Amino acid sequence: MKVLMKQDLRKVGKKGEIVDVSDGYGANYLIPNGYAVLYTAEAQKQYEIELEEERKEKERKREEAKELSKRLETITLVFEAPAGRRGDMIGTVSFKKVSEALKKQYDIKIDKGQVIDKNVIINGFGVTDLKVNLFDGVLGTIHVKVVLKEKK
Repeated sequence: MKVLMKQDLRKVGKKGEIVDVSDGYGANYLIPNGYAVLYTAEAQKQYEIELEEERKEKERKREEAKELSKRLETITLVFEAPAGRRGDMIGTVSFKKVSEALKKQYDIKIDKGQVIDKNVIINGFGVTDLKVNLFDGVLGTIHVKVVLKEKK
């Protein structure tokens, strides 16, 4: 039985490949579980249409990420922090705080997995830039500024 793979399956085939499998394996496992469809000319055409739709969706997401990158360049998040006796900042600004501020103030959602340099710790006054991977190689920069908290 010839089947067109819809997903990668180890030791069987990769997505888009036409593979020859036993009738029972194809009919009882691959096709019912959505790993493959019976290979026909119509199935091949449908697969090519799906590939084109996926390509268009990926391009649309890439364009959205580029727009978001441009938007992030204009944003500087400002946080206040107290200073110790020697003028050093007390505490840190976590990525969670940065993410929440972006969501609350600008309705931009960035998760921790998108941060490129995981070791950046914001524990001093001034401006720190966080590099984030917005989508498949489209990078953005989040500008974070920490200022001295005024005593009342």
